Amino acid sequence: MRVLISCHNNRVVSALARISVPALCSLLIACTPPPREDQGTRYELRGKIVSVDKNQRQVVVDHEEIPGFMAAMTMPFKLKSDWAFDQLSAGDRLQATLVVADSGFWLEEPIITKGMPTDSASGASSSGNEPRAGDEVPDFSLINQDGKTIHLSQYRGRALAVTFIYTRCPLPDYCPLMSNNFAEISRALQQAGVANLGTAQTHLLSVTIDPAHDTPQVLRSYGAAHTEKYLDEKFQQWEFATGAPEELKRMAQFFGFSFYEEKDQIIHSLRTAVIAPDGRIFKIYRGNEWKTTDVLRDLQILANMLPS
Repeated sequence: MRVLISCHNNRVVSALARISVPALCSLLIACTPPPREDQGTRYELRGKIVSVDKNQRQVVVDHEEIPGFMAAMTMPFKLKSDWAFDQLSAGDRLQATLVVADSGFWLEEPIITKGMPTDSASGASSSGNEPRAGDEVPDFSLINQDGKTIHLSQYRGRALAVTFIYTRCPLPDYCPLMSNNFAEISRALQQAGVANLGTAQTHLLSVTIDPAHDTPQVLRSYGAAHTEKYLDEKFQQWEFATGAPEELKRMAQFFGFSFYEEKDQIIHSLRTAVIAPDGRIFKIYRGNEWKTTDVLRDLQILANMLPS
């Protein structure tokens, strides 16, 4: 009788040769690796990475149709390949196995094709359509959380930080992160111990890309919740603004920011700009890797340039 043994160990093989066949069969069963639990149904997934959350082991993928299972859409997936999180970034193409089981669904066996670094913290935009340091910012017209018309020119004489959001954004490392960062910056600016920084020297502005939903009333509620001042919030340090769709598109194009609607959500890149008191670009931050200390440092540099 010939018995094939998958245990690659000479001592084990030598010992097995002296064991009876019934005992050998029992031992072979123990040597055989147990079947994978919860194998589920497998599908091939192809798409583009929208965002990566290493802490949650999750990726958001704008994927193609999965025949027989799911239409094309953008949604988050758990990724069970730890090594991939050190390689993946927004814009990369991903091919992976989607496993759908009773316990949930996840991605395995990823194949990554690197994309252009359009939104990395230090990479250049592939489109080239973004301003450079020293470029003058157009006098865009917006409507703030109080329903009042504002213009970017009215912030001349102050260091201004601008970012783009929408209040229904479901991705924690996109709009919610931008708003949480600005909330932290706002608190720091209002601390008495921060030299040369305050309402008279600096200003923050969050601009929505969802004017149909993000009315001034919605922005007021959203902003007050982030400052945690609620009914007492006066929005003197940090404002929220909407505007006519064409003006928002024009503003996004100037800053090299892209967005488009897909079903019930908005797919977008990320841009945060620091504008000098003379109305010119000081710095552009792409993506979500910048820190609040980065922007605070920029605002401090610009505030120190103001006449005392």
